[in-house]
Amino acid sequence: MIQSKNKSSSILVVNILSLALSIVFSCCISIKKSYALSHEWVEVPISEYGEQLWDRKSIKRNEDGSVRVLSKFIPKTKSEITQDILYTMDINCFEKSFRDVDVFTDEDNSHLNNLADWQDPNGDQLILGIIGQVCRFDN
Repeated sequence: MIQSKNKSSSILVVNILSLALSIVFSCCISIKKSYALSHEWVEVPISEYGEQLWDRKSIKRNEDGSVRVLSKFIPKTKSEITQDILYTMDINCFEKSFRDVDVFTDEDNSHLNNLADWQDPNGDQLILGIIGQVCRFDN
């Protein structure tokens, strides 16, 4: 009888530890890593500097009415300095402005900045292409 109580107790402890580890592991998965699960990249017209794509599956509406989207810049020439760069962008469709709230070249080198300033695209065809496509898609 005592042996069965000890066996039941040890099974219960193992189950509780397994559950606790699962919860801790689940909480440690970052949002950026979930971006890697699946993308539906949409290309904007190419410029002399390279390509720009945005992820159709990443579009989210912010509380202020702007749109948040993951985008990727692929430079025409790549080196250690110029490489693919991922941006989390907010887009104000009404004002045709944007802000990069997160910029990263890999999953470990990033920081979210929701207080970034809104910017005018200043004629940048890649950014204008993303703003136009995302705003048409979102409406």
